[in-house]
Amino acid sequence: MTDGIKASAADSRVTELEDRVLLLEHKLAALESKDPVLEMQHVEKHFGGVHAIDNFSVRIEQGQIHGLIGPNGAGKTTIFNNITGIYAPDSGKIIFRGEDITGSSPSRVAQLGIGRTFQNIRLFANLSVLENVIIASGKDATYNLPQAIFHSDKYKKREKQINEKAMNLLEIVGLQDKANELANSLPYGHQRKLEIARAMALDPKLLLLDEPAAGMNADESLELVEFVREIRGHFKITILMIEHHMDVVSNLCDYCTVLNFGKTLAVGTPAEVKSNPDVIKAYLGGNE
Repeated sequence: MTDGIKASAADSRVTELEDRVLLLEHKLAALESKDPVLEMQHVEKHFGGVHAIDNFSVRIEQGQIHGLIGPNGAGKTTIFNNITGIYAPDSGKIIFRGEDITGSSPSRVAQLGIGRTFQNIRLFANLSVLENVIIASGKDATYNLPQAIFHSDKYKKREKQINEKAMNLLEIVGLQDKANELANSLPYGHQRKLEIARAMALDPKLLLLDEPAAGMNADESLELVEFVREIRGHFKITILMIEHHMDVVSNLCDYCTVLNFGKTLAVGTPAEVKSNPDVIKAYLGGNE
């Protein structure tokens, strides 16, 4: 019994050390990088008289997991929609890896290396798990229409590579044994993982996660934290995430930006923003 306790404690210390080493690697990578992965400069988006985003700025370095938190209606998803080209900002700039992508189309943003999941899961429900990932690999299909019609050697080679890549992504997220099942037959947590695998098929440098822990219980949220850490470590990717579960934010994010009515309320580590009086009042339920 004592040996088991000692082994468990040793495993915990090893895991903690591995997390610290991984964080250090990401910080070193950020120092080596001249430009941030994403920078938003004084971005504004209005809908009639509503300022959904009001003079919003953020800078996200290579390898970071940066959280966007705030009450419903604070402008978090609107920020994602401006980054991904669903909306064009009314003013300000969005810079991705040194390139101005302000007002770019969603397809252009995806091609440049920004992947996204949604608050409400948007899978192709009546396609298989594998087909959901394959369909997101369009940029890898470098053959032309005649080559596809006549099943040329190039077509066969690329299709084989796309299928292998999709299966590899499913293996990474632990869904390889579900490859031929319909997406809508998966449990909720597995659908979340499939959506992330589909986003990763774009080979993104920046992954936007919109409330990945929505609808999850405490155990599922804890599993999600470990899963997102593994994704970051495996793909060396930068992540911007919207999340309401403060335990997920505290355990996962390096830095946070807190929004309220489209304005930045606070920026800092999870511990710093949780102790900020303005944040407590506006979001965490502090008294007047």
